[in-house]
Amino acid sequence: MKKYRHSLYFIKFALDVFLLAISFFLASFIARKRIYPKEQFFNFDKRELALLFVLLAVWYFSTKASGLYDEFRSRTLSFELLSVLKNCLLQFIVSILFLFTIKTMILSRYFIFVFFMIQLTLLSVAKFSTRTSLQWLRAKGRYVSSMLILGAGKVGRDFFQALKSCPHLGYKVEGFLDDKPQPDLGFLYLGSIEDLNEILGEHSVDEVIIALPNSAGEKIKAAISICENNTISARIIPDYFQFLSHNFDISIFGYFPIISLKNPLEELHWRIFKRIFDTAFTIVLFLFAFVWLWPIIVIAIKIDSSGPVFFKQERWGRKNRKITILKFRSMVKDSKDVDENGNYQQASRYDPRITKIGRFLRKTSMDELPQFMNVLKGEMSIVGPRPHPTPLNLESKDRIPHYMLRHLVKPGITGWAQINGYRGETRDPIYMEKRIAHDLWYIENWSFWLDLQIILLTIKQIFKGNINAY
Repeated sequence: MKKYRHSLYFIKFALDVFLLAISFFLASFIARKRIYPKEQFFNFDKRELALLFVLLAVWYFSTKASGLYDEFRSRTLSFELLSVLKNCLLQFIVSILFLFTIKTMILSRYFIFVFFMIQLTLLSVAKFSTRTSLQWLRAKGRYVSSMLILGAGKVGRDFFQALKSCPHLGYKVEGFLDDKPQPDLGFLYLGSIEDLNEILGEHSVDEVIIALPNSAGEKIKAAISICENNTISARIIPDYFQFLSHNFDISIFGYFPIISLKNPLEELHWRIFKRIFDTAFTIVLFLFAFVWLWPIIVIAIKIDSSGPVFFKQERWGRKNRKITILKFRSMVKDSKDVDENGNYQQASRYDPRITKIGRFLRKTSMDELPQFMNVLKGEMSIVGPRPHPTPLNLESKDRIPHYMLRHLVKPGITGWAQINGYRGETRDPIYMEKRIAHDLWYIENWSFWLDLQIILLTIKQIFKGNINAY
């Protein structure tokens, strides 16, 4: 399964880089001919070549982050084309930024637009043609690898379903071997694991996938030995998924493979990138919106009820660090978060503690705006799991599975759970579990594009209204 993967990665990357360079040269030629009709084709200056080098570097890192060349993420043509569009848009943005720093006659807005259109067209056509050609060849029985799966338990069957969902990868499952008869598999059940040597002699098998429990060490060892004697590659799927989510990372420390929960924001460069975006976005909001909006809110709060303008509360940030979040006060003065029994009192739909202006602020989420101060301080991010009050954390951490994993990243003003309707009161444990599941999905699948999507959907919900905002 892995034997051609690195080669395919290199071929696909090299082809895309070649098309990127062709797009650049064509765009430069068209832009140059527009200004200098008699100019020679390859007469480029150092600034143009510098931009090309920058674009190639950006392409390498952006495609690696988006998983464009990861066969098992590129499950559909639409995924590939959407990924191409995102990476081309990033090239477009980088070109514009470069244009502001180094100005030439050729590197103009016209050049950037032409380059974007040519690059997007060539890469999309290449992806479509490659996918179509491979599907046609594999329909003819060419470039298809046959597999035998040892173990018909959950891991083996899930792997089989994953292969079925990725027909473009060109893998055919000959069948399963398992010590327990599997009548529901029909003709795919070929016998017990002891029949492996005989089955390999009867069937044309390229690879054997071992999906046995970790406790079956001797059977795994014997199966690998049989595969080696038949000169067939054996791959082992470790049965650790009961401890992990479906999204994880595999790294190497010395000679030891390490499997861990996937968290892109563990990477320093992505945390720095997210921090820069948070800071820049927040400064823009302060300069163009908060400078006039906050005074209006402050005056409305003071007129509506007595008490301080801001509400402060201890919550937990990244790595369980205690932070003090700021909100515009939306409840009457001296409201208590904890009842006489010591239980945390969540805000409810008709909560008598909420003031008139407070109800409006909570409905529009404007009570959360002071938390942009927490963003500037580096305690929060614009997008991330919502921080819960300390009493709610203490109540939930031992009751809700995987609850504390949400503290692997900075908390956010808005988040994936919130735009999917999981905000507000969480008295029902099932409701809280779904919120946590959405938070963990965000952590495992984080990307800059996902953050932008959440921000845009949050803005839409503010104007549209949310039934759980109270």
